[in-house]
Amino acid sequence: MRLSPRTVHQIDSPMGATYALLAGRSGERALLDLAQAAPSYPPAIEMIDHVAKVAHEPNGAAYVPAPGLPRLREAFAADLSRAYRSPVGAGQMVVTAGCNQAFCLVAQSLTEPGDEVIEALPYYFNYDMWLRMNGVVPRYLEPGPGLVPDPEAAEALITPRTRAIVLVTPGNPSGVTLPPDVLAGFYELAKRHDIALILDETYRSFRDTEEPAHELFADPDWERTLVSLHSFSKDLAIPGYRVGAVVASPELSREVMKLLDCVAICPPRIGQEAAWAGLTSAQEWRRARANEVADKRRRLETALADRPGGFELMSGGGFFGWIRHPFAERPTDEVVRDLITRYDTLVISGTAFLPDDRQMFRVSFGNVDQAGLTEFAERLDLMAQDLLG
Repeated sequence: MRLSPRTVHQIDSPMGATYALLAGRSGERALLDLAQAAPSYPPAIEMIDHVAKVAHEPNGAAYVPAPGLPRLREAFAADLSRAYRSPVGAGQMVVTAGCNQAFCLVAQSLTEPGDEVIEALPYYFNYDMWLRMNGVVPRYLEPGPGLVPDPEAAEALITPRTRAIVLVTPGNPSGVTLPPDVLAGFYELAKRHDIALILDETYRSFRDTEEPAHELFADPDWERTLVSLHSFSKDLAIPGYRVGAVVASPELSREVMKLLDCVAICPPRIGQEAAWAGLTSAQEWRRARANEVADKRRRLETALADRPGGFELMSGGGFFGWIRHPFAERPTDEVVRDLITRYDTLVISGTAFLPDDRQMFRVSFGNVDQAGLTEFAERLDLMAQDLLG
C-alpha cells in the first residue's frame, strides 16, 4: 500500500496535536481549556425538544434532499435576508456538514492542482491544509494595521492562476471583524479579476452589532463573485451536529452537490432539524448567548490590559483572542507546551495559523467562565516570573 505524498507531507491536525499535550500536564491546577472554539452552554431547549420529537418519527433518520432540508433552507434564507437587509433565496444555498466541509467543497469546485488561492494572514489552518493537500498553492496576504488586510496589497498577489481570495470575518484565529468597506474593496477586486471572494462568516452573530456584516448581497450580480460560508456550530451551540451552508450561485452549488454526494450524500438530518428549530424558535436565546460571549471577550481584554508577564492581547473578537508571548528566544510551540504541561492551560500555537513563528498563540474564551479568564491572566504572569525571573 502506498500513501499519497500530498497528504503524507502535510501536517497533522494542529487541534489533535494540541490535545495530545494533555497527556503530559502537571495536574497541579484545574485545566483551563482555551483551545477549541466551542460554546460552554447546551443548545436551546426548543432545539432539544424538537430533536427528540424528530427522533421518534418514522422518517426521522431518513436522507434529506441534496441541497438540504427544505424548511431549513427557507428559514436560513429568511434569517440571512433579515441580517443583511438584502434578499437571499433558499435556492442560493446548499447545506453542508459544517463550515469546514463547505470550504473544502467550494475550493474543490473552483481549483485544480497548480492553481493559487490568496489567504489573509493569520489563516485558518484547516483551509490551508486542504489547499495544500489538493495541490493548490496558497499565496499569503500580510495584514495591515489592526490585522485588517488591504485589497490593494492583495491585488499584487493575483496571477493568471489565482482562483479565489479567502477571508474569515470575524477572524479565526485573530477575532478581527473586517469593516464593510474593506469587504466591499475585496469584492470589487475579485469581481474585476473574475475570481471568487470566499467569506467565512461562521462568527457573524458575535460582532457586537446587529448592523449587516456587509452589503454585498445588495448587488444583483453578487452570485458571479461572492461565496458566503456559514456554520450553525457556535451560533446555535451544536458543533457536534455538523451543520453549515454554502451561499452561492446555482452554478457553483451544482458542483458542490456533486462533491457532497460523493463524500456525505447529505449532511446529517438530525443536525439540520436542530438548526431549523434554532432559527425559528430560539432568536432571543441566540441574542442572549451572543451577549454572554461578548462579556467574556471584554473580561479577557480587561484581564490582559496590563500585559501580565509581558503577554499582549493583539486582537480579539468572535470566540478568539490573539496573543503575543514575551519569550523572543523560545519557539512558540515550546511556550505552548510549557503552558499545558507546567501551568495546565491549553492554547493553540500561532504556528498553526502562520507560515512562520511570530510569537503568537490563539485562545478561545468560549470554553471558560469569566473567573477562568482572570485565572488565565494570573497563570501567564506566573509563567513569566518563573522563566524571566
